[in-house]
Amino acid sequence: MIRALITGGAGFIGSHLAGRLLDCGYQVTVIDDLSTGQLRNIKCMMSNANFSYAVEDIRNIHVIDRLVSECDIIFHLAAAVGVRNIIDRPINTIEVNIGGTEMILRTASRYRRRVLIASTSEVYGKGVDFPFREDDDTLSGPTRRSRWSYAASKAIDEFLSFAYHEEVGLPVTLFRLFNTVGPRQLGQYGMVVPRFVRWALTNEPIQVYGDGRQQRCFANVFDVVRAIQGLAECDATIGELYNIGSAEEISIMGLAERIRDRADSASEIKLIPYDQAYQQSGFEDFRRRVPSISKIQSAIGWGPSTPLDLTIDQIIAYYQAEMLQD
Repeated sequence: MIRALITGGAGFIGSHLAGRLLDCGYQVTVIDDLSTGQLRNIKCMMSNANFSYAVEDIRNIHVIDRLVSECDIIFHLAAAVGVRNIIDRPINTIEVNIGGTEMILRTASRYRRRVLIASTSEVYGKGVDFPFREDDDTLSGPTRRSRWSYAASKAIDEFLSFAYHEEVGLPVTLFRLFNTVGPRQLGQYGMVVPRFVRWALTNEPIQVYGDGRQQRCFANVFDVVRAIQGLAECDATIGELYNIGSAEEISIMGLAERIRDRADSASEIKLIPYDQAYQQSGFEDFRRRVPSISKIQSAIGWGPSTPLDLTIDQIIAYYQAEMLQD
């Protein structure tokens, strides 16, 4: 039986990955400090004899040393998440992302464990050569704006991971996630789809920041965790970096309209200028973000299979159930 450790495992993506790995016969241990994760995300797994969890900061060397020594493979998903959270807490973003990843890599190297590191499409920055490919140049904004601290910290994570692979032979695989959505995702940290769904279900105005013409691709979390597992189970992916996402583009205004229709909502859609939405002046957003997924398709035969409408329906059903419990 393969013993997996998932950092950030009580979070949105981590909890779905934990559930999938358990279903596939893994023994799973989760560590999460619950800063953005929630115990209710893993409650359904707690009765499983092959599941265990620890509520702790991944930078606690004593806890991480023990957990890494007892596993075969590490899925490192713990990170500061959400645009609003990143803007409001830039120190935490930098310290958690870089310090946490350095701790995982150093400990994994001590015990020679296989590691998969989650990165982000934010690393591409303000690039304009679409679709984004893994070896494209990156272009970030000015260091004075905390908006870019997340992208820079995750880029350092990637540099550090490749350094551990090349210098000491650590078996590392990296993947960049593009707008993963699905049940359990929270809107309070700036995640657009759950915010839109909650507003639609309560017939409140759906607030679209900027002009609404920004283009995004939204990947279903069940497709994403299938890709992560596939990368973990293929030795040929060691030392490589892969995009994981959907290539189906939609504008943010189109997304708001789609969610309103799927929820059968009477909500109006309101455009909110960025300087009203965020306290930090001069907020910069991406006009378009779309991945090339040809590399992961070639490596493990993966591609997204869930249509956006079905994903939206899953999120609506999740929040409807949540609202009945409130």
